[in-house]
Amino acid sequence: MINIYDDINKLEATFRKTNEYKALQEAVEAVRSDEEAKTLFTNFRDIQLKLQQKQVAGEELLEDEYNYLQKTAQLAQQNVKILAMLEAEMALSQIIEEVNRIIVKPIQSLYDGL
Repeated sequence: MINIYDDINKLEATFRKTNEYKALQEAVEAVRSDEEAKTLFTNFRDIQLKLQQKQVAGEELLEDEYNYLQKTAQLAQQNVKILAMLEAEMALSQIIEEVNRIIVKPIQSLYDGL
């Protein structure tokens, strides 16, 4: 019997060895070790999550909330360490998207010709 989870666990281990993962790991550590960067990023993430939860609940964002989110994001992105972390995350996301395309390829091929 095939155990797909064995293969997924191998993929996860390989994923951790990629240069993109290592770059993100280093960038996160740089933010974590810089109190100002850590606070900026934590504030941005907390506000973002709060507003996302509000949207999911069907509540409209107030203009003040949206403006505050934008200002917080701008401050966070002006920090060199946070910017490097976000860029590293985007590079890693490209790998994740490609893996996802490969994984769903068999499903997509089932629908070819319909």
